[in-house]
Amino acid sequence: MGRGKIEIKRIENSTNRQVTFSKRRNGIMKKAREISVPCESEISVVVFSSLGKISEFCSPNTTLPKMLEKYQQHSGKKLWDAKHENLSAEIERIKRENDNLQIKLRHLKGEDLNSLNPRELIPIEEALQNGMTNVRAKQMDFLKMLKLNGKMLEEENEKLAYYLHHQELAMERNRHGCHQGGTDYASEVQMALGVQPMQPNLQLAK
Repeated sequence: MGRGKIEIKRIENSTNRQVTFSKRRNGIMKKAREISVPCESEISVVVFSSLGKISEFCSPNTTLPKMLEKYQQHSGKKLWDAKHENLSAEIERIKRENDNLQIKLRHLKGEDLNSLNPRELIPIEEALQNGMTNVRAKQMDFLKMLKLNGKMLEEENEKLAYYLHHQELAMERNRHGCHQGGTDYASEVQMALGVQPMQPNLQLAK
């Protein structure tokens, strides 16, 4: 007896459904290969599982984009809508702009200038001159800042040297005053510099 007719319907059991999918997917891919190789036909098969995983087969010497393009040409059906066409056109425009910017950058570096005429060289020369002017202005600002910082450091150094010199003079006068009963100049310098004079030890004075 022949095999009974199998009703085509969804397999409820998820495990059985996945096993059946794997077997039949492999069978479809095998049949596609068996047709394309012996018969020199172009075949493309794309299968998505229920989980979204893709499986595909393309006959040798072709790719899926080529197959889709050929299908579009022969069937007259447009696979890409206006949104995708606009996106493709925008990508091409950005590529052209990027190529033009790369060419301009090479020209600013002094490369590939032989193909330019004198009129095309004028804006490049002006751009380089403006760039040099801006660079020199930045350099002058930096040098002015360095000079200002240097002047401030010199003034601070002079103040410290002045204080140190008067401190030394005060200590020298104080030593002479101790021997000769003179005035305590160190205390005067300390007060001038904002330093509190040292207080005597009262316990020792007792």
